Amino acid sequence: MAKCEKCGNDYKGSFEVVMAGETHTYDSFECAIAALAPPCAHCGCKIIGHGVQSNDKLFCCNHCAKSVHLAAAS
Repeated sequence: MAKCEKCGNDYKGSFEVVMAGETHTYDSFECAIAALAPPCAHCGCKIIGHGVQSNDKLFCCNHCAKSVHLAAAS
């Protein structure tokens, strides 16, 4: 069994994720996403899909990307 680095659960079904050369151990995709997924630059939600990249920032959707650009233009 291995302990989840996000919630601390010691679980026989834990798994490892290698990201940027570092190995991380989690007991669920929920914990892996909470720990590793990047946040949207506008609303802060975790980006678990492709997302949108604009001006070197990541957004969860076009709405958030446009909201930031509209606010900057005002």
